[in-house]
Amino acid sequence: MGIIAWLVLGLIAGFIASKIVNHTGSGVIMDIILGVVGAFVGGLIFNFFGANGITGFNIYSAIVAVIGAVVVLFIYHALIGRRRI
Repeated sequence: MGIIAWLVLGLIAGFIASKIVNHTGSGVIMDIILGVVGAFVGGLIFNFFGANGITGFNIYSAIVAVIGAVVVLFIYHALIGRRRI
């Protein structure tokens, strides 16, 4: 996949995951960053369990990216929550 496809997939995954986790976005740039990182993490998680990771720009890859982005967002909010205390 090209860089533009990763950014678009990351934006979609980050947006959906942010709505699932905290119902508000973290901003467009942070949604893209967390979505792209989430796509990578989702690919690693799926590969670890023997399934295919990111296979291209398709629905399956978007689902993998959203699952990874949800994991990344939970970790992100856990770390940010600790800093505010």
